[in-house]
Amino acid sequence: MKLKELCLYLDSVIPLTFQESYDNSGLQVGLPEKEIKSALITLDVTEEILDEAGYSGCDVIISHHPLIFNGIKRLSGRTLTERILLKAIKQDIAIYSAHTNLDVLSNGVSMKMAEKMKLNNIKVLVPLKNRLLKLVTYIPEISLDKVRDALFGAGAGVIGNYDQCGFVTPGTGSFRGGEGTRPFVGGKGKTHFEKEIRFETVLFSHLKERVLKALLEAHPYEEVAYDLYALENQNIAEGMGCVGELPEAMEERDFLKSLSSSFSAKGIRFSKPTGNKISKVAVCGGSGASLLNDALAISANAFVTADIRYHTFFDAGNRILIADIGHYESEKYSAEILYDLIIKKFPTFAVRFSEINTNPINYL
Repeated sequence: MKLKELCLYLDSVIPLTFQESYDNSGLQVGLPEKEIKSALITLDVTEEILDEAGYSGCDVIISHHPLIFNGIKRLSGRTLTERILLKAIKQDIAIYSAHTNLDVLSNGVSMKMAEKMKLNNIKVLVPLKNRLLKLVTYIPEISLDKVRDALFGAGAGVIGNYDQCGFVTPGTGSFRGGEGTRPFVGGKGKTHFEKEIRFETVLFSHLKERVLKALLEAHPYEEVAYDLYALENQNIAEGMGCVGELPEAMEERDFLKSLSSSFSAKGIRFSKPTGNKISKVAVCGGSGASLLNDALAISANAFVTADIRYHTFFDAGNRILIADIGHYESEKYSAEILYDLIIKKFPTFAVRFSEINTNPINYL
């Protein structure tokens, strides 16, 4: 298949609009029309990863961490990023990354951490905001089912674990067609009154073009009346971090040992033990220090993340156990998420996990 087919799919299931403003997810290197046969999945893109892709016959690398974060003004091989880019171009290997947009998915990085920890009753810690729209349109009664089904088919009407969510209000619409019109009902130059349904539903902002296209194609009127409103509602199923409950409460030392085992974490840094048992756990893949107050607000006994700074450990006080398991360790299972998403859509496409540990941090 072509590279653009894979990219369009990944862009749709891991929406680029979900990424943070500083991020650079999506296609990093490669021509969309390129034919691809196999992919290598990795956390980071390094020179060793490019070599692995080459000798394993993979023509696209799919990573969690983007290769390009800042602007590239020249390609002279002065920096590591420039050398990797040049090597990828020479070897005709495409690179696609899904970073913070993968973090916030309902089945994203933090959720995968919670799964590995066998947490129950998992919920998003900090839900996404400002990513929802409300669509209101007016449909003749006889066309309601057709238009509604088209909108739901395009992805509208999803609220949490529910789909096909909408609301209808009956009423009467009026219109008068001018010269050159061909009204679905009524006649040109005459005011017409029609029994219509006011139909309301919600959609994610990244689906706007797709949903409007479905509306215009399914609606019988020449000119379709609709309104789009930006909503301040939170996306309750997507967001940064998550919180869940252990099957059984654990002593703090046993909890830390279980983290070491689940994530192969050899150098866990943790705050002063509180003396309390651990039952409610907040987690965030990668650099999650900014979510500490959110973990405290929901009375979590422990907060598992990475890249905690010295002074942040003081903020734990005697209220919560902070466990820094390492950036690589907290995000390495992102490869499993990417693999599952790709195989679900393209079951015959060759996808393999990298065998290289790209963690730049070593422990004595």
